[in-house]
Amino acid sequence: MRRVFYGWIVVAASATIVCIGLGSLFSLGVFLVPIERAMGWSRGAISTVALLNWAAMGLGSFCWGALSDRIGGRGVALGGGFLLGLGLVLASQAQVLWQFYLSFGVLVGFAVGAFYAPLTATTTRWFTARRGLAVALVSAGIGLGILIIAPLARALTNAGDWRVAMLVLGDLAWLVIIPVALLLREPDQSRVTRDDTARDTEQREYTTREVLAAPQFWAIALTHFACCAAHSGPIFHMVTHATDQGLAAMAAATVLGVSGLASIAGRVGGGLLADRFGAKPTLIAGLAVQAAMIFGYLFARDLGSFVALALVFGTAYGGVMPLYALVVREYFGEKVMGSAYGAVFLISTLGMGLGSFAGGAIYDGLGSYAWLFLASFAIGAMAVVLAFTFRRAPKMGGPEMAPQTPQPSERPGEAVPLLWIAPAHGGPEMAPQTPHRSSRPGEAVARLDS
Repeated sequence: MRRVFYGWIVVAASATIVCIGLGSLFSLGVFLVPIERAMGWSRGAISTVALLNWAAMGLGSFCWGALSDRIGGRGVALGGGFLLGLGLVLASQAQVLWQFYLSFGVLVGFAVGAFYAPLTATTTRWFTARRGLAVALVSAGIGLGILIIAPLARALTNAGDWRVAMLVLGDLAWLVIIPVALLLREPDQSRVTRDDTARDTEQREYTTREVLAAPQFWAIALTHFACCAAHSGPIFHMVTHATDQGLAAMAAATVLGVSGLASIAGRVGGGLLADRFGAKPTLIAGLAVQAAMIFGYLFARDLGSFVALALVFGTAYGGVMPLYALVVREYFGEKVMGSAYGAVFLISTLGMGLGSFAGGAIYDGLGSYAWLFLASFAIGAMAVVLAFTFRRAPKMGGPEMAPQTPQPSERPGEAVPLLWIAPAHGGPEMAPQTPHRSSRPGEAVARLDS
């Protein structure tokens, strides 16, 4: 009986950790109205927590991602799990707004940064041929978190209050993430190639500094920024907007859960389509559908229309999310994947934070979410345009980069002549090279007879 390839265990563990971490982060949208009523803080003030949340998460993604390149995903996930539980517990005891900003906004956000980008980077190291599916399954943990944690947070709030619900989420983070993180490990390259027969072509190796200076990095990062700025407002304010349109609180929370469920299918489907058709065309199609669905929220008034939009919108925004990791991996390679994707994710989280904050500010100023959806639609259309600027990944080439390997003979049975450069001072022999004429008089060259 064939043993299960350990890469799939890493995928399952990563998806579980992402589920708890990102689900807890998105639960702030469910807590928005209960906190507003209990504490007297405005929606704009609470939305500022989301801005801090995403900014801290972005910074954490880059820092944790760079650290994961050195120590691996296990240590990073353990540290993030401990900080996430601590942040949620402290947030549940906050008495004034600045305490909530610091605990949920900064600490929780920075902790969650240890999960998605670093663990996605770890996953890409395990897979080649099925990398799109593997990354999509890790990303599906976000949708699963929204599906599970949002209704759980609402049920706990109804049973007690928002403080009890947030305290339970903090305990859950400790009880689940820390043990599951122990299953993570870095791959043995030989096992990766045995499981996935397709090998990466020769590719230029980047340093972190070269990544940040590359135009392609900024093309990917700005597209991810616009994508997240477009969908974050509608996601974060989905429950509140549905409630404003007359839906019951539990029904509105269920709509958010439906979008999370649909995003799971979207992420898996997006990964499979990327494996078949490529990441770029799949991304462009998903961004176009996302923009259209955001525009559709202007006309939603009842439960049926909200559920229908949540299904398609969730599929679209879920489908595009794992694709950015794929294009980063294709372009910049494995060596700096943690820091490269962490940096892209840092910029994207600024879009998530600004979109969430803008929704609250627009509502406080205008008393409606209509302008939020119009602005989000325009930004989503911009993301489609930016995605067209992606180029193919550079391959190793040119005379100075070409591998020096023996060329096969054109005639069957003819041996290939090789040259061996005589080692100096008795050192080890050099690798075989293709025949060439010595450019220095007197250089000793031994010919391997054909």
